[in-house]
Amino acid sequence: MAPLHQLPFEKPLYELEERILRLEAQQAPTPAEKEIMRRMRVELTQMTRERYANLDPWQTVMVSRHPDRPQTPDYLELVFDEFVELHGDKSFGDDRAIITGFARLAGRKVMLVGHQKGRNLKERNECCYGLAHPEGYRKAMQKMEMASRYGLPIICLIDTPGAYPGIGAEERGQAYNIAVNLRDMSTLEVPIVCVVIGEGGSGGALGIGIGDHVAVLEYAYYSVISPEGCAGILWKSAKHADKAARALRFTSKDLVQLGVVDEVIPEPLGGAHRDHFKMAATLKGRLVEALSHLEGLPATELLERRYQRFRKIGVFYEDSTEAGV
Repeated sequence: MAPLHQLPFEKPLYELEERILRLEAQQAPTPAEKEIMRRMRVELTQMTRERYANLDPWQTVMVSRHPDRPQTPDYLELVFDEFVELHGDKSFGDDRAIITGFARLAGRKVMLVGHQKGRNLKERNECCYGLAHPEGYRKAMQKMEMASRYGLPIICLIDTPGAYPGIGAEERGQAYNIAVNLRDMSTLEVPIVCVVIGEGGSGGALGIGIGDHVAVLEYAYYSVISPEGCAGILWKSAKHADKAARALRFTSKDLVQLGVVDEVIPEPLGGAHRDHFKMAATLKGRLVEALSHLEGLPATELLERRYQRFRKIGVFYEDSTEAGV
């Protein structure tokens, strides 16, 4: 039976996979049939590898939004141990779009902060599809400050198309709270590791994205704006989102070249939605490795490195002739 969620460019892969499953369901296949199945499995692997090695930016966005892609709650079960969730911002409410709490990673106590989109309609409405409100960013910052007081490293899992853009969020200080997070995260005297696990859109992502080590999954994206938002501004229509995706240069390859991220974490063949367990194992290994490297640094060096890391992002040129030199 074909999966419920198929991306357009994945259709040939699933068709071939279905043919293989039908052949494998036969009882007592002949040696010739076994050889045919073996060749078809090899062909499927090659096709999948070629398709995913040549995704265009808009196809990458589709993969990052795949309904079956592992989210923060999935990684909490597969990567971390003994998670204890912490709720509320002590001011307005508990934003379900951001999860915070204590966890253990390979025996290490950490503070986990991550976006949550929800799986079914009820969860998505509760989480507002991963669009966090000001109280979500206040909650995240309060828990990170608590982690800093207790000397616990912080892990942030980013997966949002952006911060919630509604009137209520603006009235409660959406932009201000994100700005406060940018300022205060830069001063926390504990290691911070940030990973974009799906969508990394706009200030909604950056609000928990100031880290000492910033990584992105292979088929995730990280951008100043979502492709639909960019298309709406430049071409007055979200129909041009694919054109905007190409112009924004926000895929993992682009991000490394531009110095926005430190590392690209490889995904299983066919994307993280194909194999949650393998993706979780890879992510766990990279998180442990990053923390092991950062934990040995004194706080003063950690803060200086973090400051310099973000200061050097972006390149510009000055023409000395225009300045009259």
